[in-house]
Amino acid sequence: MAFLNKFALFVGFVSLLHAAYSAAQHRAYLRITDQEFSNLPVDIIFQAILSLFLIIYNILQVVGDFKEIRATVDLQAKSWETLGNIPSFYTFNHRGKALSPTYEQPNPTTMDRSELSTYE
Repeated sequence: MAFLNKFALFVGFVSLLHAAYSAAQHRAYLRITDQEFSNLPVDIIFQAILSLFLIIYNILQVVGDFKEIRATVDLQAKSWETLGNIPSFYTFNHRGKALSPTYEQPNPTTMDRSELSTYE
């Protein structure tokens, strides 16, 4: 079914391009024959509108399911505990470790340069 929708989408684009080319040819014909342009022929307008509807319908079929706009729909399945669980905000090297009774402050004179950069 997806192949059929993609093929119909391709046909819709080709048909729309053909309608645009036909409109340009009609304008060129009117210029050559020195006629006044009033409007496009009905068959070109009909082909362009039908092509647009065919393209819109098949794009909606090819793209797939849409997500709900309301954020509450996605959040209903999650519990309150998992909402605050954001691993990218985890910080393990912070000043709170100095409050631990077993914390020993590093001595910068005995460390080499690679260890010192982790404490800055």
